[in-house]
Amino acid sequence: MGKNCKLVLSILRICIVIKMFLSSSFCDVVSLFSDFAIEEVKGKKVTFIPTASIVEEYVGHVENDKRAFESLGIIVDVLELSTASNNVIKEKITTNDYIFVSGGNSFYLLQILKETGADQLIKEQVSNGKLYIGTSAGSVVMCPDIQYIEAMDDKSFAPKLTEYKAMGMIDQYPLVHYGCEPFTAVAEQVYQEYKDKLPLVLLTNHQVITVRGGELGVLTV
Repeated sequence: MGKNCKLVLSILRICIVIKMFLSSSFCDVVSLFSDFAIEEVKGKKVTFIPTASIVEEYVGHVENDKRAFESLGIIVDVLELSTASNNVIKEKITTNDYIFVSGGNSFYLLQILKETGADQLIKEQVSNGKLYIGTSAGSVVMCPDIQYIEAMDDKSFAPKLTEYKAMGMIDQYPLVHYGCEPFTAVAEQVYQEYKDKLPLVLLTNHQVITVRGGELGVLTV
C-alpha cells in the first residue's frame, strides 16, 4: 500500500464519529431518536438484541421497544445471541444499519456478549461509526465495569463471569431508571453507595445519554 493510500485511511479513521443513544427506556424517548440520527431512519434496519431480557419475568418492555422502532418505519431484525450461530451473529451485527441492545439483566447480557464474541463485533462496528442504541442493561454494558449495578441486577444469572469489565466505550456509569418505579429505592441505593466513587450519570426513563464523537450529553423528553 502506497503512502497516499495510508494517509487517506488515516484521515478516514480520524473522521469516524462514534454515535450512541443510551436510555433507560427506549420507547419513552423514541421521539428524540430521529433528530439524533441526523438521517432518514425510515427503511433502515436495526439488529435488535433482546438477550438481557430472557432471564427476566417481565419482558413487556421488549415488545414496547420493538413497536417504537416500527413506529419510525425502522425494520426490526431480531438477534437472540444465546441461540444464534456465530455466522448469523456476525452477519446481522455487521450488515444492518443500527445495533440495539435491550434491557434486562446486565450480568447475563455481559456473559453472553463475551461468550459469543458479540462484544468485540459491536465495539468494532461502533468504533467504525455504526449507531448503537441501548436501553437499561444495553446502556449499562457500555461503561467500563458493571459491578456497580449489582444491587439492581442479580449476578447469579451469570455464573461464568469471573470479572465484570464491560465494553468500556464510555467513561461514565449510567444509573438507569433513576427516580422511576419499581426501581426508585434500589437506584437510590446504588447512587448513595457509588456517588463519591464513580462518575455516575443519573438517567430517568424519560432521559437519554447521547454520545457523538467525544461529546456526551443528556436529553430529556
